[in-house]
Amino acid sequence: MFNISRRFLMMGLGAVALSASLPAMARQVAMPAVRMIRTNGIDLAVYEAGSGPAVVLLHGFPGLAYTWRHQIPALVAAGYRVIAPDLRGYGLSDRPEPLEAYDLAHLTGDIVGMLDELGIEQAIFVGHDWGGLLSWQLPLFHLQRVRGVVSFNTPHIPHWMLWLHPALVDPVLPEGHNFVADPRKDPIAQMREVFSPDMYVLMFQNGHAADDIMNTDPRAALRGALRKDLGGPEGWPDLPMVIKNMEYYGQPAPAQLPGQDVLTADELDFYVRHYERTGFTPANNWYRNISRNWEAGLNVDQAIHVPSLMISAANDVVLQAAMTDGMEAYVPDLEKHVVKDCWHWTPEEKPEESNALLLSWLNRRFPA
Repeated sequence: MFNISRRFLMMGLGAVALSASLPAMARQVAMPAVRMIRTNGIDLAVYEAGSGPAVVLLHGFPGLAYTWRHQIPALVAAGYRVIAPDLRGYGLSDRPEPLEAYDLAHLTGDIVGMLDELGIEQAIFVGHDWGGLLSWQLPLFHLQRVRGVVSFNTPHIPHWMLWLHPALVDPVLPEGHNFVADPRKDPIAQMREVFSPDMYVLMFQNGHAADDIMNTDPRAALRGALRKDLGGPEGWPDLPMVIKNMEYYGQPAPAQLPGQDVLTADELDFYVRHYERTGFTPANNWYRNISRNWEAGLNVDQAIHVPSLMISAANDVVLQAAMTDGMEAYVPDLEKHVVKDCWHWTPEEKPEESNALLLSWLNRRFPA
């Protein structure tokens, strides 16, 4: 690792060099200039533009700040100040070595420190996938910094019981068996009771075998993940067990990928360039802290006490729209929408619909 004094300079130069090496089509997307912000003991690569109410965009796995390339210009044009970081372990941001450096305390601390450095008291947080999980956790631990929450695809399921929702567990249970998740019990231990050891979250717990496969061919790993047109939840119970067990990552890529690519060739190149630099281990380490995160929140009120918007995708088979049923019990000020003909990568698959729903809610709840 670079020492701190040199690292800041080298990271900045690296951002310029990487941008210059990317295909022209990828560079034409309206991403703001990147700058490094020191927060919580690390440097975060942050893309910022606009003025007005602060909106922080938190990407998921295996995303980047670039995930939000279609939302940033729309938000800026509508009068918002947009901040999109490469989160800890991703892109041009720092990648600490210790596994526990990717727990919830560090992840939320990065965001709070970033707000401090930017002189922002409160922000509206918009997240997708893991960024959605992080967005829901911020008002639980740092309520005073949160004005509102928007989550794409990721419902708020208290105490990290997300992967233990009946919609995901019931299809893998033997006939005649039932399972009820216990919020007082480690979710990883419970997941081991119902899923295959190769279920992607569990596979990430068992050493770096999945990382090694993904790092061998980042292009194949990314292209295999970032897909659409793969059917919908209604057919989920009838799929082969390997699919219902969500054995997604760390597997050799099939000769013929199902569905369709979400990204253009140039967009995929953008992602590949970054993951060829960083590998997948830092991003996978987020999953390796689920038990630690659960333990940290055991005695924390799981209610979300800020205005919230939930945008689901009709065809997401893992983060199913039906999993938002009953969310109002924990998120009383909640508006929900479902994007039709959309799988998991909603901000990138359906940017126009995503922007329309996001801006409609923002203009009503937090007008610029």
